[in-house]
Amino acid sequence: MKFGLMYEIQIPEPHYPGIVKDTYNQVMAQVVLAEEMGFEHFWTVEHHFLTEFSYCPAPEVLYGAVSQRTSKIRIGHAVALLPPQYNHPIRVAERAAVLDLLSDGRMDLGTGRSTTLIEMGGFGINPEDTRPMWEEALSIIPRMWLEDPFSHEGRYFKIPPRSVIPKPVQQPHPPLWMACSQPDSFSIAGEKGIGALCFNIGQPEELERRVQRYREGIHRAQPVGAFINNQVAALGLIHCGETDKRARDIGGPAGMWMLNKSLELYRPWQEQGTKIPDSYKFAVGAVQGERTGRSLEDLIEGGAFCMGSPETCIRILKKFEAVGVDQVLCFMQFGGIAHQHIMDSIRLFGKYVIPYFQP
Repeated sequence: MKFGLMYEIQIPEPHYPGIVKDTYNQVMAQVVLAEEMGFEHFWTVEHHFLTEFSYCPAPEVLYGAVSQRTSKIRIGHAVALLPPQYNHPIRVAERAAVLDLLSDGRMDLGTGRSTTLIEMGGFGINPEDTRPMWEEALSIIPRMWLEDPFSHEGRYFKIPPRSVIPKPVQQPHPPLWMACSQPDSFSIAGEKGIGALCFNIGQPEELERRVQRYREGIHRAQPVGAFINNQVAALGLIHCGETDKRARDIGGPAGMWMLNKSLELYRPWQEQGTKIPDSYKFAVGAVQGERTGRSLEDLIEGGAFCMGSPETCIRILKKFEAVGVDQVLCFMQFGGIAHQHIMDSIRLFGKYVIPYFQP
């Protein structure tokens, strides 16, 4: 099982002048250390307008900086939002190729469509359109890397013959992934031959059926790209400390803040009386169901939170391994945890936890 760092770049109030700049510098220092400690991937979201919760609206700029400070760790979108109001697919393909060049072939492209009305409303996007927009954009991005000239005539995109340049370093192209929240998303990702990025914060046992659906989809895959990326990566809120008590004292309040804050982001679905499209119903309901009424102890013992000594973290993460997860997305920078505590967690995790899961 592999391990990657996952970021929203959270900055809770109160703020001081320069806190955002400081936090970005801290993130880069954390990634450099993570590479030294054996983490194999670095992922961030693309989010817009989500004050306190996420300060990462232009991840591709951050990736360029990270690519010049590291040499081995893979750099991944989790995810590039594909409705064209966010990102036109040509621009996604171009930026991904440039990052692949700058990183010497270390780029992974995760794709998605966003789940909050705050973001979709800000860009004037109809939630009913996001799934077909994502599907059409995803179908043509790998073709832009493989074909020259490229052209397309579709429902949302009409592109005359053009050379989409540059081309990526990785051959035949970088690995493709999909954000998965709903059970049917795992089937879709498998059928399209792309990796699944699971962002639900639930018990590892709940993942088992979704991983199974993904593997079933892989068996009947009609890949959108030139190869099948058969991988499932799952999110875990993680803080590793010298003792269980220290890890829970530091990580527990921050984790509960993060869950409560995320609930606020989904309230507009109810408050605005907006019809929830079928392709969003499970995701919206799951956030409310998995993040309410559960104690810190329940969240830790169930595996939704991985907080404790290295031995406790290993015990919890073995549950992820048992259900077939290929990579754990280690969410360590959350809820205002101090930079030094995050660095300490990365060191302990890399020294004791990652080696346990290596062949």
